[in-house]
Amino acid sequence: MEINGKTALVLGAVKGIGKGIGLDLARQGANLILTRHDWPDAFCDMAAEFKNTGAQHHIINADLRKIDDIDRLATFIKERYGRLDILVNNIERGGWPTVHGAYVETQWDLEIETTLKAKRWIFEAVFPLMKAGDDAIVINISSVAAITGRSGPAALVFNEGYSAANRGIRILTETWARMGAPSVRVNELMLGIFETRHAQGTRGWREVLTDAEKRSLVDHTLTGRTGRISDVVNAVNFIIKDAPYMTGATLRIDGGFVLGGASVPPMPQGIV
Repeated sequence: MEINGKTALVLGAVKGIGKGIGLDLARQGANLILTRHDWPDAFCDMAAEFKNTGAQHHIINADLRKIDDIDRLATFIKERYGRLDILVNNIERGGWPTVHGAYVETQWDLEIETTLKAKRWIFEAVFPLMKAGDDAIVINISSVAAITGRSGPAALVFNEGYSAANRGIRILTETWARMGAPSVRVNELMLGIFETRHAQGTRGWREVLTDAEKRSLVDHTLTGRTGRISDVVNAVNFIIKDAPYMTGATLRIDGGFVLGGASVPPMPQGIV
C-alpha cells in the first residue's frame, strides 16, 4: 500500500510512539485522524508539530474507554472520508507496578479497559469503514509483557494486569485477520523496552528505578540498548508498504529482550 492520500487513524498520538508514527504518516501524505486524552500539557506541542507537516489532519479529544466517544470518532471519519485505510491501534495504559500508586482493583481495571477493551471497540466501530475500500491495514500495538509476564528484570516494569491485557491482544489480532480477509490485513507489533515506553522518557525510569535496575533491563536486551521511536516507525512502514502477504501475524520488535538472560554454552564434548 502506498501511504500518500490514504486515510489513517492513529490512537494516542499526543506524544511518544503514537506521535512518531503519526508524524511519519503525515510526511508521506496521509490524511490523519489523531486522538488524544491524557497529558494535556503536551497538547500545544502536538498541534504545532502536526501543523508544521502541512498534511491534512484532525486532532480529536476522546476518552476511548467510552463507547460514545468511540462512536463519535467513527461518525466523524465516515462523514469526512467515507472510509478508513489504516488503523494504528496504539492506546494502552503503562504497566508499571509502582508509578501509579498501590496496585489495587482500579489500576487493574484501567489497564484492561485501556490496553485491551478500547482496542476491541475501536475496531468494532471502524471495521465497516475499512471494509469499504479495496485494501486496508490494522496494526495492533502490544508489549512483550504478553510473553514475559511479571518475571525477571521485566518485573520492574510489567504487572499482571498489563501482561494479561497484552496477551489478549493476540486473540484480537488473529480473530480480526479472519474477519477482514482478504481486503483488511491485521497484524500485531509487539514492543520491548522503548525510550517512551518504560524507559528513558518515562516517569518510572526517572523516578522509580535505580541505576542498577535500569542497567539490568538494558543488559537483558541482546542489542544492548532500549528501543527508539524510529525503530517502531520503520516497522510500521514495513507492515503497511512491504508486507502484503502478512496478516494475523505478530512482529516482535524488542531488541532480543525476550531471549535475554540465557547464555549459549559451548557444545558439549562427545563421549563416543
